[in-house]
Amino acid sequence: MLDCAIIGGGPAGLTAGLYTTRGGLENVTMFEKGMPGGQITQSSEIENYPGVTGEITGMDLMMPWPEQCQKFGLKHAMVEVTRISKDGDIFKIHKGDGTTEEAHSVIIGTGSSPRRAGFAGEDELFGKGVSTCATCDGFFYKGKEVAVVGGGDTALEEALYLAKICTKVYLIHRRDSFRASPNTVKRIKNAQNIELVLNSVPDEVYGDNMGVTGIRVKNNDGELRDIEVPGVFTFVGNDVNNQTLIQEDGTFLCDMNKQGEVIVDISMKTSIPGLYATGDMRIAAPKQVVSAAGDGAVAALQAISYVDELLN
Repeated sequence: MLDCAIIGGGPAGLTAGLYTTRGGLENVTMFEKGMPGGQITQSSEIENYPGVTGEITGMDLMMPWPEQCQKFGLKHAMVEVTRISKDGDIFKIHKGDGTTEEAHSVIIGTGSSPRRAGFAGEDELFGKGVSTCATCDGFFYKGKEVAVVGGGDTALEEALYLAKICTKVYLIHRRDSFRASPNTVKRIKNAQNIELVLNSVPDEVYGDNMGVTGIRVKNNDGELRDIEVPGVFTFVGNDVNNQTLIQEDGTFLCDMNKQGEVIVDISMKTSIPGLYATGDMRIAAPKQVVSAAGDGAVAALQAISYVDELLN
């Protein structure tokens, strides 16, 4: 019987592993089907993690985390978790190999996956000029021109963020109106260095060995336009990785919002006692490494208290 099962090996899961084991839980396993580290390992450069200076990749940043956790006794099971269920006070961890394990508490941090827009060159140049995070990568384009693809609140807010540090932002949207809040749309239209490229879709992003050099867009009449930029930011939504919370009857184990994000309180508690959700999969997530790590620490402290009370 595990004191705590941690599902997901990103910054939230690893921090939860560190705090639960160092905090006194003796039997803790982190289930991560691949190598630990999370989405951030795909980033080519990190500049906004506190205390980390100089040129460092996402992989470099995350490399020491598993070793630090394992020093205090965290076990890593390299296996996929297909479902989490609960029977009384006991959680069941259903694994991809057909076996199950039991746990007194569960901390889940399986994250979310940015949707790809699907245009040519997007996958090939992802991380080399194509990004889904303006807060992470926008600074690299300070004083330069960039393009933003999308028409929702996130796309417009990120375009406004980029407009503060870039000389010009091309906002590419397939319609002639936006789905974002009226106030955000007003701010976009008032921004002097944001050019609206409406009724247009990305046709291809292209570049060279150094990365992106431009994006070609196609309007509703089929006309093509080349926009020479070193950075392209796509914001067409996120898919929450919540599959492990789906039960046999198709319902979710805990309360979710309409976007499929887990509803938690300030302590990362879900609607199910002993179940905590962290990182990008929970509501109002900032989608930053430092925030995910904070979630993991908070959830771990809550899990320690929960297990202590349950067993004593």
